Amino acid sequence: MMRDTLENWQSEFLQLIWQVGGFSFLLYIGSLQSKEGDERKEAKLDLILKQINPDEAEELIKNLDLKYPRK
Repeated sequence: MMRDTLENWQSEFLQLIWQVGGFSFLLYIGSLQSKEGDERKEAKLDLILKQINPDEAEELIKNLDLKYPRK
């Protein structure tokens, strides 16, 4: 009886570790569909800059592109 209990406990423990590890991995990787691409982020930032300061937006975007080239 003690051996069965120990085997059951070991099985449950390993299953729990596997579930926690798998969940952590999936949480770290995330869904590819839910991740936003760099180009979309850059387009949003460009639009925000143009809305905030339309006069200097193009120059600011050009300077940012020189300092941090687009991929």
